[in-house]
Amino acid sequence: MNRCTLAAVLLIATWLGAQQPPRDPIGETLFPPDLVMAHQRAIGLDDAQKTFLRAELVKAQTKFTETQFQLQDNMEALVNLLKQTPADESKALEQLDKVLNLEREIKRAQIGLMVRIKNKLTPEQQAKLRQIRAGGKPRPEE
Repeated sequence: MNRCTLAAVLLIATWLGAQQPPRDPIGETLFPPDLVMAHQRAIGLDDAQKTFLRAELVKAQTKFTETQFQLQDNMEALVNLLKQTPADESKALEQLDKVLNLEREIKRAQIGLMVRIKNKLTPEQQAKLRQIRAGGKPRPEE
């Protein structure tokens, strides 16, 4: 390998190694339902917490499914408007607003669910989940 090629490879490797995924402060603060349910025993969920989580998940899943169908229909309508030649800008932007509002509704429902979940967890359970998420094992109860 000549010097230029080696330098280029090293530069690219350094650049790729320096790239870090963007920080997600919301994701660092909240706990997705699948993380909580996958580690319910490790964090010591009680029966009332399990019942609450299951009920919230059923409600959220129903809402997500309904909204996802609406989103797909509205996205298809947007694509059809954009395929027209010429495309009607005002109609396309109006349809885009419908798509974005549905996406906002989904994100709002997701955050709301995770806030409700967090609020049902004790500080100790939250600490254990943070530790699990960081790749460690929760410490045994003392």
